[in-house]
Amino acid sequence: MALRQTIDQARPANFADVLARTSGALDWLRARHADGGLPLLRLPEKRDDVAAILGYAGVLRDGTSDVIFLGTGGSSLGGQTLAQLAGHAVPGVGALRDPPRIHFMDNLDPESYGTLLQRLPLKTSRFVAVSKSGGTGETLMQTIAALDAVKAAKLDPHAHFLGITEPAKPGKANGLRAMLGAHKIEMMEHDTGVGGRFSVLTNVGLLPAAACGLDIGAIRGGAADALAPVLAGKPPAEVPAAVGAALAVALAPTKPITVLMAYSDRLALMTKWYVQLWAESLGKDGKGTTPIGALGPVDQHSQLQLYIAGPRDKLFTVVTGMPAGKGPRMTAELSKLGGEPDFTGKTIGDLVAAQGRATAETLAKNGCPVRTLHLPQVDERHLGELLMHFMLETIIAAHLLGVDPFDQPAVEEGKVLAKKYLAG
Repeated sequence: MALRQTIDQARPANFADVLARTSGALDWLRARHADGGLPLLRLPEKRDDVAAILGYAGVLRDGTSDVIFLGTGGSSLGGQTLAQLAGHAVPGVGALRDPPRIHFMDNLDPESYGTLLQRLPLKTSRFVAVSKSGGTGETLMQTIAALDAVKAAKLDPHAHFLGITEPAKPGKANGLRAMLGAHKIEMMEHDTGVGGRFSVLTNVGLLPAAACGLDIGAIRGGAADALAPVLAGKPPAEVPAAVGAALAVALAPTKPITVLMAYSDRLALMTKWYVQLWAESLGKDGKGTTPIGALGPVDQHSQLQLYIAGPRDKLFTVVTGMPAGKGPRMTAELSKLGGEPDFTGKTIGDLVAAQGRATAETLAKNGCPVRTLHLPQVDERHLGELLMHFMLETIIAAHLLGVDPFDQPAVEEGKVLAKKYLAG
């Protein structure tokens, strides 16, 4: 396993007991892998869908200026996380990527979406509508508007759309499938056994990754690396995901907030993906901890004052990508003129590495519980490992808390009420 986890502050007194309790969750995970009861655990070894994903990705790229992914929450954040590895939404880089441009319209906003449809070169644009149930209101509205725009431009929807949703089920409505099917639009099947926020390793996440030219086999290979110690029957202390879950749950009574701070622009959207995963999976029955995403070094200037001198109610996870030696190197003359002669010969990556280390050590020295996750490289394999690590950690934490990590009853209640207000 390439991902390295260190804990930089004394473990809570009950940590050993909580860690021992993760054995039940690890046994359950191994059993579900063996019987196929949790399809997520079989995704790292899955190969029979790769050709189809790569084929559709090729179609999306062929002569295309813009690919627009329609979907919200888990139908979007995983794809965004992977696409960022290829430069999508990276400041100063995303706008300079080779075509096609990638857009994720995950938040429903009338002005943003209306402007996009007005300005898109529709003739060279393709839309991908993603909804597991096919009934997500935001995605349906975006798809309806895009279909109308394409038809108004006298273009064939069949050539400009793709859908990802569950297979048709007798007696169960699927609005997205019905709408796209009526226009003879091709559909990819959403895995019925993998919920949206866990779907990053399915076609939901891997299609955007492949459209960006990423190695989807390496992504799944990294996920297999994270799963390996679980399947090998390692004791909890040797399973990083078990250690992380036990730390969060042991600290939960006094540290109800967990901060994930990543030191790489290409991991910024990963923190948003993590926030949904942790919050929606664990926030039930009055339990769970509140996740916060942060980005270093920038959030050292906006949040670190609070973290160090504010309430001591947080567990910190610092993710570093080993940036030392990377980026532009500082010349002696300008370093001296800038009042920082010690910058001479150093790279931007050297400063970022020093800042990540300094942040973790400063938090620990001030009595804050901190763990650091070290990635040797920010690439497909290591990102795949990190994503599976957090999914396993979340499932194990749910076992410790006694909640179901795979449902979201409070979210469903809000969806029903919103549609009621719209109809009224």
